[in-house]
Amino acid sequence: MAVREKLAFAGVRFSYGEKAILDGFQLAVGRGELVSLIGPSGIGKSTLFQLAAGLLEPQHGEIRLDGEPAARRLGQVAYMPQRDLLMPWRTVVENAALPLEIQGMPRREAQARVRQELPRFGLDGWADAYPAQLSGGMRQRVSFLRALMTGSDLLLLDEPFSALDGITRMEMQEWLLTMWQQTGCTMLLITHDIDEAILLADRIVVLLGSPISSPVELDVPVPRPRSLASRSHPAFQALRGQIWELLRQSATAQPVGRYA
Repeated sequence: MAVREKLAFAGVRFSYGEKAILDGFQLAVGRGELVSLIGPSGIGKSTLFQLAAGLLEPQHGEIRLDGEPAARRLGQVAYMPQRDLLMPWRTVVENAALPLEIQGMPRREAQARVRQELPRFGLDGWADAYPAQLSGGMRQRVSFLRALMTGSDLLLLDEPFSALDGITRMEMQEWLLTMWQQTGCTMLLITHDIDEAILLADRIVVLLGSPISSPVELDVPVPRPRSLASRSHPAFQALRGQIWELLRQSATAQPVGRYA
């Protein structure tokens, strides 16, 4: 059975003035799929997310949601930024309930709904804590819960773990896999970490060139369920080498930025 399309870029062109970012860009993401985007800094990954979320509009081509042209995407796509952007004066519950309140749900009802979700996110007992009292990993869990409270089943994750220490980052990677499996959401993840991209994704899209016109799409052949031990799988190591070689060749041909 064919996978239903959740998000698609069809022949999208976008420029900042004379600086072309995308030219005839094509990308389709299936419903329930987890796709990683990887590429050099400054190539246009965040611009892709802003286009997908409706913060920017293509100058040519179209963006589709659920197979239909989506001229208005703002509010239909959940976005989890690199920094959690939690409001320091609001508690965990108050931060996570914000999307529901914006949608018009009474504050008490919105907060009650969030409280029901806290155990699933490892936040039971922290409902009334403020962001300053939370670890980095816990803050990102609150940010993820807030994104889900928008009601969208399409999540854009912009390097959500890059600011975390190594151990916490690995814990959050495994946690994200669990949440993806539980929620069934479609996720598009920006990362500079090749191992993270392979560990999490069904498919990896390597963004190359300036402007980006023909991304390289690679299926991840590592069997699920995955864990940190999957890094030693021969298919994992082979794909890591393939991605690194693509990035190395691109940097040699046209230095666009640095790789992490």
